[in-house]
Amino acid sequence: MKYENLIIEKREYVLLKQLLQLSGYYGDNVFKSSVKHLRDELLSARVCDEDQMPDDVIRFNSFVSVASDGGWKKRFQLVLPNESDIKQDKISILTPMGAAVMGYAAGDSLMWEFPTGPRSLTIEEVEQDVKI
Repeated sequence: MKYENLIIEKREYVLLKQLLQLSGYYGDNVFKSSVKHLRDELLSARVCDEDQMPDDVIRFNSFVSVASDGGWKKRFQLVLPNESDIKQDKISILTPMGAAVMGYAAGDSLMWEFPTGPRSLTIEEVEQDVKI
């Protein structure tokens, strides 16, 4: 991991904690596991002011390009749940993929549990479009 811990901007951290609190009642086990994993990672996350956020860290509204160990690649925008639209490649922070990448940086690799099983992901590129 490039920065040792997840890096989250202060306002986004507060909003993310609220979203994770509300999402605890969801019935899907993979979803619950993803939310719990992200919640656990937030315990050691570095929380920063807006002006201290590195440009290559995934935040709300970031455009993210990932590749998996299985050979597929995906580009999407990480968004709030109410803005999610899979047809426009807008993925909610509360999906397994969204929870997997939040706070990671370009070049990071990680293992995450998806509905199809555990998968290794590499963050290839991060572009910012931050507007909370």
